[in-house]
Amino acid sequence: MPTHYEQLGGQETIRRLVDRFYDLMDEDPDYYGIRKMHPADLAESRNKLFWFLSGWTGGPPEYTDRFGHPFLRRRHMPFTIGEAERDQWMGCMIRAMQEVEIDAAMQQELTAALFKTADFMRNQPG
Repeated sequence: MPTHYEQLGGQETIRRLVDRFYDLMDEDPDYYGIRKMHPADLAESRNKLFWFLSGWTGGPPEYTDRFGHPFLRRRHMPFTIGEAERDQWMGCMIRAMQEVEIDAAMQQELTAALFKTADFMRNQPG
C-alpha cells in the first residue's frame, strides 16, 4: 500500500503545499496571529515544515535526520498557542491543501490527523 507521501505526489507536492501555506500566512491578514510567531524570513520555517511533513507522511525522514526527534510541543512551548492560533494554522493549511488540489479524501485524512497535532500544540486554555 502506498504511503501518504507517495499518494500525495512526493517531494514536489509537499514542497508546493508548504510554499502555499507560508505564502498564505504571509499574505492573508486572517493568519496574522500565527504569522507574527515566525521570523521575518520564512525560508527556514518552510524547510523545517517541508522536512517534517515529508517524514510524517511516510517519505524520507529528513527532519529527524537533521534535528532528531521533533518534540513538537516542546519546540512550540515558547509561543502562546490557544484555540485561535490552532484554528488559524488549520485554516491556512486546509486552504493550502485546497489550492494545491490535494485529493478531497486525502485532505480529510490529513486534516483530521493535523488537527490532533495542532490541538496538542495548545498551551493556553482558549
